[in-house]
Amino acid sequence: MGRIGDTIKSFKIRHALSQAITLGMIVASALMIWKGLMCVTGCESPIVVVLTGSMEPGIKKGDILFLTMNDDPIRAGEIVVFNVDGRSIPIVHRVVEVHERNNSRDFDILTKGDNNSVDDRAGGLYSPGQHWLNRQHIIGRAVGFLPYVGYVTIIMTEKPIVKFVLIGALGLLHFITN
Repeated sequence: MGRIGDTIKSFKIRHALSQAITLGMIVASALMIWKGLMCVTGCESPIVVVLTGSMEPGIKKGDILFLTMNDDPIRAGEIVVFNVDGRSIPIVHRVVEVHERNNSRDFDILTKGDNNSVDDRAGGLYSPGQHWLNRQHIIGRAVGFLPYVGYVTIIMTEKPIVKFVLIGALGLLHFITN
């Protein structure tokens, strides 16, 4: 009976190690895909979730945007994602005014949400004393979107209990199937 017990114990250890290695490969693959997207698109964040309705009716809360960033001049009418000093969450709005300086790499832009009545400067969205956005504020330009797919992220952020229930259900499923 000792050899059978040792064999079963060895099998359980191998099975656990196999699952840990598989999980590590999944996480590593996801990170490699993300880093690859960063290289291909030129964006630090090639995919973002829209968190508000400021761009409705075209882009809605819960949509996922795909971004790119290149050296082409930014033009009025483009949708950009940008950071503002003092805010931790990027903003998705449309460029309404562009002022190019010495060359097309230097510019000042003004943005506005399609669903907002005033531009972002008048609406107080920019940092105090800031009148324009510059290249360093821009994260990327929207090149496509998937409607409503980002709601999963929004729900898990707004209601953390959903995240824990989902993780618990996945853990339970794991133990039931093995």
